[in-house]
Amino acid sequence: MGFPLSKTYLTSSLNLRFQLRSRANSRMGFLPCTTTVLGNMFLIIVYGYLMYLAATYLSYGSELLLEILGPGIVGGLFLPMLGALPDAMLILVSGLSGTAETAQSQVSVGMGLLAGSTVMLLTVIWGSCIIVGRCDLHDSVAIDGTNTKGFNLKESGVSTDIWTCYAARIMAISVIPFLIVQLPQALKFDSGRQLAVLIALIISLLMLISYCVYQVFQPWIQRRRIAFAKHKHVISGILRHLKKHALGRLLTDDGEPDTEIIRKLFETIDENHDGGLSPSELRALIIGIRFEEIDLDQDDAVSKVIADFDTSRDNLVQEDEFVEGIMKWINEAKQTGGAYLESNAGTIKFIDHFHQQTKREHALLGSEEQSDEVVENVENPRWISIKAVLMLLLGTLIAAAFADPLVDAVDNFSEATSIPSFFISFIALPLATNSSEAVSAIIFASRKKQRTASLTFSELYGAVTMNNVLCLSVFLALIYVRGLTWDFSSEVLVILIVCVVMGAFASFRTTFPLWTCSVAYILYPFSLGLVYVLDYVFGWS
Repeated sequence: MGFPLSKTYLTSSLNLRFQLRSRANSRMGFLPCTTTVLGNMFLIIVYGYLMYLAATYLSYGSELLLEILGPGIVGGLFLPMLGALPDAMLILVSGLSGTAETAQSQVSVGMGLLAGSTVMLLTVIWGSCIIVGRCDLHDSVAIDGTNTKGFNLKESGVSTDIWTCYAARIMAISVIPFLIVQLPQALKFDSGRQLAVLIALIISLLMLISYCVYQVFQPWIQRRRIAFAKHKHVISGILRHLKKHALGRLLTDDGEPDTEIIRKLFETIDENHDGGLSPSELRALIIGIRFEEIDLDQDDAVSKVIADFDTSRDNLVQEDEFVEGIMKWINEAKQTGGAYLESNAGTIKFIDHFHQQTKREHALLGSEEQSDEVVENVENPRWISIKAVLMLLLGTLIAAAFADPLVDAVDNFSEATSIPSFFISFIALPLATNSSEAVSAIIFASRKKQRTASLTFSELYGAVTMNNVLCLSVFLALIYVRGLTWDFSSEVLVILIVCVVMGAFASFRTTFPLWTCSVAYILYPFSLGLVYVLDYVFGWS
């Protein structure tokens, strides 16, 4: 066995360092470059801060643009893409330049960023939002603005609306391209790797388009669902009011609506006794009911009642129309609230059950103000539009200019310290690209309201979804076009575990007690340790 520092070894080592320095000089141009540990650490900090500025400008510009144009195409299509732009840019440059061998070496930086960003959003940031946004829990629902329980693990926490659950489910579904691209490697079918990359790329792009279309139409869908929930709330409120004035006897002994009782109630509401209920009489009925649980537009409620009852279209509810309408509502409440045959107690039970169910449904859907985010009467919209465009351009230019030098600095630091570049990009780069998002999410969650909590967690799930479709699409396109090898089994496993666990956790519940943050915090070191064990103990990659 020869002496370890042979001439051949020294020559090859010097050549490697010369190539690294030459590549750094040629790719960074006027930017500083170094091969020392401290020098590259300094460059990672500087370039990371610049990427943080880029993400901040893009986020601020997006918010300004949303103020002017509102949700829809801007909120659903452009904003999610702009939010993922810094990550996508870093992934792209990690394997775009240099030879195929160099790209294959550096592409692990892109995968580290993709995995690290997803894991950080769903663990550290998610758990922190639970802690700062916690409120007192009453009947498993967080009470806005209250925090008397302190850090009680079971009696304090966060509540979200049903739309946040939908966002979590979409996030869990978005991991499908990862499964597809990983299949040949799992089945030891090496010849099918490139085909799997192409199929996964196509599916990822289709999912990206579908997600953007859903985001564009989601505000409209949400408004329709909330309007329907309010309509049901009007029905349940009026039925409870009538039940109270009928002493609970809205049903006959055989469980059918009692038409005689309903006719007597009609006569009570018909103040002028002209045989028809006018809009003003219906409004007086609705005002008397006092819908305290929801912000109800009384004129809209009157219109809904007339639309349901007035079959003759004369803008009056006749006695027969009233009886038919109430019978229809009672049957609907029986189907939803559970059919009871008892004439007295049964009426109270199923109508109260129907009322509680509609209240819960309305609470889960959130307020209408959340679904309609358009800010009206914006002062000086032209200046705000110019400012938004300038912010977006500046953020894009900074991301484009410094993404490549940052990847080089990470690669050089990895070479100098013998630390795998994946771990540097997994831990350090998400701090740069997700910092502004993390700070805004935590500040927003600290307002301690269901509405802000719902928006905060929806944004986190949306950011991970964009990682799984947009950033992965960029990564897969890079792998396919440059003919690189997909060899990221452990990284994909970590992404799958975190997305599926947190997606399943958030898909079927709307209240998260304080103890749930521990699940998120445990997942972060678990993910990092799992990648290390699989890659460097079992040699998966």
